[in-house]
Amino acid sequence: MADIPLIKAFFHPESSTFSYVVWDEDTRKAAVIDSVMHYEAISGRTSTHYADQILLFLKEQGLEVQWILETHAHADHVAAGTYVKSRTGGTLGIGKGIRNVQKHFRDVFNLERGFQPDGSQFDHLFEDGESFKVGNIPARAIATPGHTPDHLTYLIGDAAFVGDTLFMPDGGTARCDFPGGDAATLYDSIQRVFALPDSTRLFVLHDYAPGGREHMNETTVGDEKRHNIHVGHGRDKKDFIAMRNERDRTLDLPTLIIPSVQLNVRGGDFPPPEDNGARYIKVPLNQPQAFSTITGKKSDNL
Repeated sequence: MADIPLIKAFFHPESSTFSYVVWDEDTRKAAVIDSVMHYEAISGRTSTHYADQILLFLKEQGLEVQWILETHAHADHVAAGTYVKSRTGGTLGIGKGIRNVQKHFRDVFNLERGFQPDGSQFDHLFEDGESFKVGNIPARAIATPGHTPDHLTYLIGDAAFVGDTLFMPDGGTARCDFPGGDAATLYDSIQRVFALPDSTRLFVLHDYAPGGREHMNETTVGDEKRHNIHVGHGRDKKDFIAMRNERDRTLDLPTLIIPSVQLNVRGGDFPPPEDNGARYIKVPLNQPQAFSTITGKKSDNL
């Protein structure tokens, strides 16, 4: 059917991240959503292995990349958007709230003088409710802040790519203690997703396989409304806020937050080389407040 996209998921086990290729079977035009650049924290080395799997699939299927989409500036993995664009062309897009994220982390990391927090590192900044197309399939950007202020959900035909707004029903919802995050805002954003038809397919960005089950990436609006352990069963806003804030106080920073945010505010591009020709990630010393108000035990589960 014309409004039903084809979807292929790719999994990065080190960060429990799902990336997606979404395409229109009639026109063979595609969007790549939340692609991953592998990053080794110990060595500082990057690898395109996982992004290259996406590129190979695009080639094998004869797909033309129209959009390279980021749901937000991720804190737990490095985005491969700029790399994918360099190999395929297409328009690199993110929500206009990225400017707020860029401004915060420009100051945290004292980024180079030439870095501008204006979103110019991306080709397109989506407005809330903005319509676009993947081939002939209608699509819409839905602002879903709360986890981060720049967060978007992309509705493409009958499929919504919710990023970190929702996990699988047994995984709950995303944390809200990053800069610009807010539990009340996340609750309202989830209600925007829940206003979609119950049959709408939902594709999550992360799955941490609670209870040791297999990793999963697809659910529906109806299933989330009925079964999500954090916000399903008609849970009210006040109760959700209390639960979410209490849970967030037990979470520590994601392992890769320092490299991830420095690269992801650039669409996954690397910082410019310094006078010795090398590129560097900065580590701010003794500035926990620069990231959030996180205290307590360590967890990578966002």
